[in-house]
Amino acid sequence: MKQFKTLIFTFLFAFSGNALYAQAMKLALLVYNGGGDWYANPTSLHNLAQFCNEQLHTSFDLKEAQVEVGGPDIFNYPFVHMTGHGRWALSDAEAQNLRKYLEGGGFLHIDDNYGLDPYVRPSLKKVFPELELVELPFSYPIYHQKYDFPNGLPKIHEHDGKPPKGYGLIYKGRLVCFYSYETDLGDGWEDFDVHRDPPEKHQAALQMGANLIQYVFTENPLTP
Repeated sequence: MKQFKTLIFTFLFAFSGNALYAQAMKLALLVYNGGGDWYANPTSLHNLAQFCNEQLHTSFDLKEAQVEVGGPDIFNYPFVHMTGHGRWALSDAEAQNLRKYLEGGGFLHIDDNYGLDPYVRPSLKKVFPELELVELPFSYPIYHQKYDFPNGLPKIHEHDGKPPKGYGLIYKGRLVCFYSYETDLGDGWEDFDVHRDPPEKHQAALQMGANLIQYVFTENPLTP
């Protein structure tokens, strides 16, 4: 784990004024088992990386990394995004690997693309049996980075017509997983021609995504 902590801090952003800088880093997409379409939003991370490069002055590689939930490559990426419409199943070995990743400084963003929700809590319970997903208050810093979201997550897609909710898994005082539900940020990040979302929805989704990135790399420290 010490080696992973060193790697995380090697890749962390350096703050200078209002600018954020990153060296040749990629956002990562989680490849998982169970039958869910982990590949559902092929343009989303490209567009989020581009938006962050423009607005946060990062230098992300626009090509995402795809990492297996049970593989060693996950430890090379401080931010991992997960999406899909269907089933997510974790083996014991995969759950253990994901726990080590999150304990060691990694961060997982789960975005329900409609249909993933029934599998999120059981899977996370396998990773952290002692923890519960908790709804984060609107005052939580993740909603107040470069962009201010006083009412929490923006509503991008209707799904079941419920209000969007942001849940967190907090381990030893650090947010290790953020679960966005009934919003579909990933769809909002996609190319306009995919869903033809109104420009303001597309922009709000990208802004919230940028907040996630900024929060993870500047306000979510790993305790030594």
